[in-house]
Amino acid sequence: MERKRILIADDESIIRLDLSEMLENLGYLVVGEAGDGESAIMMARELKPDLVIMDIRMPNMDGIEAAQILTEEKIAPVVLLTAYSQKELVDRAKEAGVVGYIVKPFKETDLSPAIEVAMARFAEFKVLHQEVHDLALALETRKLVDRAKGILMDTKHMSEAEAFRTIQTLSMNKRRPMKEVAEALIMAHEGISGSQHRKNTL
Repeated sequence: MERKRILIADDESIIRLDLSEMLENLGYLVVGEAGDGESAIMMARELKPDLVIMDIRMPNMDGIEAAQILTEEKIAPVVLLTAYSQKELVDRAKEAGVVGYIVKPFKETDLSPAIEVAMARFAEFKVLHQEVHDLALALETRKLVDRAKGILMDTKHMSEAEAFRTIQTLSMNKRRPMKEVAEALIMAHEGISGSQHRKNTL
């Protein structure tokens, strides 16, 4: 099985070293290391990694700005390293298209789940982006599809991948955009939940 190629960006060399060792132990291939956002973007454009792990706080350009550029250019999914949980930062990261987070201090066991989920979500995002050809609309579509996936996972006991494939198949069969299919699933679920709530209160 081909090793997934990862680029690391953090302005602290000790964190880059620790992260690189952990990733190599887990079977990933670290293809490059950068100390700031601008360098990370240039390296990612050249190396085309499968994933970029970068710190939020970096000189010249922070991780969120760099993540937005990498998302817009559809180069690679970005997982942010953060010691911060401020709502403003999380909201900015969502708008930038960030697909995962690893909270410092992290352990080796924290890495694989975050990486695998991020790559799966980025693959979904690329499908949505191809469908709508616009970053803002693709991000809005992803939010709706994520909600619809959650409903299918809860009500039909599907895995996340199965729920996405179900929405994708419905979209193709009905010849409707995935955004519309997701909205219909959400409205149907809310209608059922609302009627059940009314029955319970009568």
